Formats: sequence, structure tokens, C-alpha cells
Amino acid sequence: MPHDSAPAPEPVFMQLTVPSKPGGRGLTDGLVRPITADPGSVEVLDLAVDDETVSEFLVRIAHADTGFIARTDSGDRALALVAATVAALCGFDIRAALTTPDIPFLTGLKEPAVEALRGVLLAIESDTPDAVTTALAVLTPR
Repeated sequence: MPHDSAPAPEPVFMQLTVPSKPGGRGLTDGLVRPITADPGSVEVLDLAVDDETVSEFLVRIAHADTGFIARTDSGDRALALVAATVAALCGFDIRAALTTPDIPFLTGLKEPAVEALRGVLLAIESDTPDAVTTALAVLTPR
């Protein structure tokens, strides 16, 4: 029997859909909250300190077994902290990330990297959580 005499296979119909969003949390989902009276045993970083102090803290905490809570009322400082925390986890220049957050890089982080960040940066607490959340909206992928 020649090869070309076999009957043609029947087409298989498939419905194509847009894949759903992965189940993980986003970079800033639920990250900002009002200041809590008692953070428990979690370390708290007041972002009013200078960049050198923030850098030294992040170098230490990025390799610790616990995470931390940051406190600020500045949306810009909160954005800088997210960038600097990612830089600390990746071994990048923390001070550069504090002064010039790389928004495209941050919004392109894959789920495991986001989870690593969120395992270290547990929350950003603020007296003005809505304003800080608004400032961090640039980190929401479109």
C-alpha cells in the first residue's frame, strides 16, 4: 500500500482562549496597609532614614530567614524601597535602585521573583495608605 493512499486525518477543533492570570499575588497586591500598633517580632524599617541605612538593612534582611515591614507616607520612597528590595535579592546595586527604580524591570518580574520579594517585604505601612498605593500603581502590569 503506497503512503499517499491513507485517508486524510480528520481535523481536530480547538477553542483558543487567553490564558488566565497565574494564581500568585501581584507585586503590590495587598502590600500597603495602615500602620499596625504591634508588628510582633517582625523588624520594622522606617524609610525616613538615609539611603545608606536602607541599603545596609536590605543587604542583611535579604539573606535572613524573616521578612520586614517598612513604614512611610511617601509613595516615591515606597516605590524606591520595592526596587531596592528586588535589587538586594538579585545582587544588583541597591543604592541605584533607591534613586532610579527600573519600572519596566519590576513590572516584568515573573511569579517566583514576586513571591521572593513578598517573602522579604511583608508590608508597607503608612498613615496615608491610599496615597502610597496610588504611587505604587505604576508597578501593576497593564
